[in-house]
Amino acid sequence: MDSDSVIDNAERSRFELAVEGHTAFAAYTIDGDTITFTHTVVPPALEGRGIASRLILHALTDVKARGLKVIAQCPFVAAYIRKHPEWEAVLA
Repeated sequence: MDSDSVIDNAERSRFELAVEGHTAFAAYTIDGDTITFTHTVVPPALEGRGIASRLILHALTDVKARGLKVIAQCPFVAAYIRKHPEWEAVLA
């Protein structure tokens, strides 16, 4: 996995972004046509570099394309959507 590729690791129920040997991820659950983002984790070595924002942007783009509605239980995802109101339409 290269440093720019976010993958949906469905087996682990999370979107992942590997950078410099570390993996940031956004965990989720899916119920029907609704995806709930439960938490986002960025390893300390990657903090402060926009990794979480890049990860969530990709995750939201993917779930929108799949026609899913989002529940932003994760505080980071909720804050990201508040800062980027163009994503409010994906909220459940």
